[in-house]
Amino acid sequence: MRQDDRGLWIIVGTLLAGAAIAAYIVFLRPASAPVATNRPAAPAAAPASPRALGGAPDQIDLPPLDDTDGVVRRLVGALSSSPVVNAWLAGSGLIRNLVAVTVNLQEGASPAKLLAPLRPTGAFRVVESGGREYIDPRSYARYDAAADAIVALDPARVARLYATVKPRVEDAYRELGFGGKSFDGSLQSVIVTLMQTPVPGDPVAVRRDGVRYRYADEQLEGLTPAQKQFLRMGPRNVRRVDEWLRQLADALGIPATSLPATSR
Repeated sequence: MRQDDRGLWIIVGTLLAGAAIAAYIVFLRPASAPVATNRPAAPAAAPASPRALGGAPDQIDLPPLDDTDGVVRRLVGALSSSPVVNAWLAGSGLIRNLVAVTVNLQEGASPAKLLAPLRPTGAFRVVESGGREYIDPRSYARYDAAADAIVALDPARVARLYATVKPRVEDAYRELGFGGKSFDGSLQSVIVTLMQTPVPGDPVAVRRDGVRYRYADEQLEGLTPAQKQFLRMGPRNVRRVDEWLRQLADALGIPATSLPATSR
């Protein structure tokens, strides 16, 4: 954890990776090129997923991938008028960025450069007690607006939007070399991983490590970068978003047996 919270919005990207509307809310930003990979060139088409997520799509004419931003803005704008949504709909290369960020998160890489403009306002704060440092609860409030925007979305409509734009999502996925796989797998992986994040009780102890803060609890520090960032939204927001993710997973068609237990 850096004292200035650089890269904290990696968590928000993870929250909604793969769900197109949610991605536009919190983690997409223009990129000059897709994420580079060392995979061989993909074939022209990929086989259908054995269990396609999202259900029945809306029957619309999707333009080629390079021309999808206008359609995406129209579809997403019909679901939310949140200022956070509107800010990201002003970007470009939306579907490519959705896929790039999701792949980075799944593979353990940090898409911090894509997320930097979404840093929360205000500084990360700690308080001292008994010779130890703890996360100041005021730090959690910086994530309230993002959590509010997420949980206000109708999970069923988000899932349907994902199904509608999925052909172009899969096009962008193949550009990165995933010719024999569906993007559904990456989507399910990051959602499940996030939902597996434990929620510690307050206060949460941290320790300074140079210019960074780390969790004092080694179990928490050993979580994935996205999970650790999720925790920094605070227990209340984590629980709210976790419940929304569970509803989204159900709407997408992710089997309940693939999800962690509901108790937090």
